[in-house]
Amino acid sequence: MWKVVVVVGLFALTNAVSVGQSTENEVNDTGEAISTSPNEETGVKVAKWTPEDGVNPEELGDTYFEGDIILSSQTRNGLVNEAMRWKNGIVPYTISDDFNYKDYNTIMAAMEEYHKKTCIKWVRWSGEKDYVHFVPANTGCWSSVGKVGGKQDLNLQTPGCLTKKGTVIHEMLHALGFFHEQNRHERDKYVTIKWQNVQRGTNSPVGNCPDIDYLLSGKEGNFEKVTAETADGQGVPYDYGSVMHYSAKAFSSNGQPTIVSKKKNVQLGQREGLSAGDIKKIRKMYKCGTTRSGTDE
Repeated sequence: MWKVVVVVGLFALTNAVSVGQSTENEVNDTGEAISTSPNEETGVKVAKWTPEDGVNPEELGDTYFEGDIILSSQTRNGLVNEAMRWKNGIVPYTISDDFNYKDYNTIMAAMEEYHKKTCIKWVRWSGEKDYVHFVPANTGCWSSVGKVGGKQDLNLQTPGCLTKKGTVIHEMLHALGFFHEQNRHERDKYVTIKWQNVQRGTNSPVGNCPDIDYLLSGKEGNFEKVTAETADGQGVPYDYGSVMHYSAKAFSSNGQPTIVSKKKNVQLGQREGLSAGDIKKIRKMYKCGTTRSGTDE
């Protein structure tokens, strides 16, 4: 299967060299087609999405990696270095004029949460080579992961991707260099993946799927764990409430849960804002308390 070696969810990048945007689809080692460019099929699904559907709009990308990530052929091996992080946590941005006033304010509110709770600073673009461009194309909710170089789009289809501020924060976290929480190497201590409910491909076995190191063509690959050797949760425990955690019915084939918590009365993920765990991981990855001034921020 594709071994995109990363520090996942709020797992920061540890492997994967460059995350660009090309114009083709690729087939990963699971046999699943992974889009390396936006597609309108996802946009159709997001256009029909409502909050009552029981999943998040960014989980609807059938051909995007893990539902909402644009990858390129370079995103496979090799150690990610500081070059893929935003220097000093400063992220220049532009926002398309195609967003309406309400959606614009939602994006600004998401930025303000970063400003209040972390050292990340989203600043108006003033000619910098590398920057994030927010766009509302009808191709779903998606982002590249980390700083990819040059102008990189972050797509928020309206109105679905802007229904909740947390969805915007989620995609912005991808741009900062984070993947999804539920794929941490130790996740089986905290959640159970109901493989029988996951959308299956033609090569998938019948019944539960304890190991997915063989050809698949469904959505099982979206639940692949990373290994302890390649994953770093920044020293923060598994976070059920992370804004980067899948919902319970993500990629379900039958409306039944695909992820079940081993802890009672726990909600899986949320899209209201950064969790306490999210904040800790961002601060550790970007060295918020020790970098620019050497004092706590």
